[in-house]
Amino acid sequence: MRIGAHVDQTDPIEEATARKADLVQFFLTDPQGWKAPGPHPGADALLASDLDVYIHAPYGINVATLNNRIRVPSRKLLTSHATAAAAVGAKGLIVHGGHVNQGDDIETGFDNWRKTFAYAAEAGGFETPILIENTAGGENACARRFDSLARLWDVIGQFDVGFCLDTCHAHAAGEDLLHAVDRIKAITGRIDLVHANDSKDPFSSGRDRHDNLGRGMIDPALVVAVVRAAGAPVVVETPGGVEGQAADIAFLRGELG
Repeated sequence: MRIGAHVDQTDPIEEATARKADLVQFFLTDPQGWKAPGPHPGADALLASDLDVYIHAPYGINVATLNNRIRVPSRKLLTSHATAAAAVGAKGLIVHGGHVNQGDDIETGFDNWRKTFAYAAEAGGFETPILIENTAGGENACARRFDSLARLWDVIGQFDVGFCLDTCHAHAAGEDLLHAVDRIKAITGRIDLVHANDSKDPFSSGRDRHDNLGRGMIDPALVVAVVRAAGAPVVVETPGGVEGQAADIAFLRGELG
């Protein structure tokens, strides 16, 4: 099982070496911005390395919304990131499930996701597999509760869509981690990546604040059980820089044998 961390984009190979990581995840641009990514200066080195690479899309992307001033730029930005992610050999582009505004019909949000993949298919498909990630909060979110996730997959399951399970997000959303993998696989048929994160906040808080494994509010044995059951590559998105993340990676390796 390959385990790594979310790192700074400047020199992912050096960051991986410092953490003894098998894989890296990073942003290609400012995660809060709307700028399309340019070529990554370390692309050739990443392509030649043994590292597995995952790219996280900017947080503002929301293809579900009924607001076309956000939805249309979101589709364009998602496409540009998928193209740039392919140039560094990424195995997946992680994007949050998005939401609709209060009072809007969430079914339209689900259909906006369907249209996103349909439009991409007409153009030849995304250049990097898209992995939708479950989110922590929001009553109008498309991928917070697993029942909403099931309704989303009812309309996008016809496409080759991947899934990223975040343990902190599921805990914050009020979803039981003990049975999370079985429930998600029953919905999506797959888990392509696990974000193994502890949480600074209690169960069902709706708050997305990661902590190092064993230091937060999630029993670390539950995180290990999720990782083992998912059987997918793992990224720790935890605080503490090299020291904190290296400890989390070592903990998971030790527990998983």
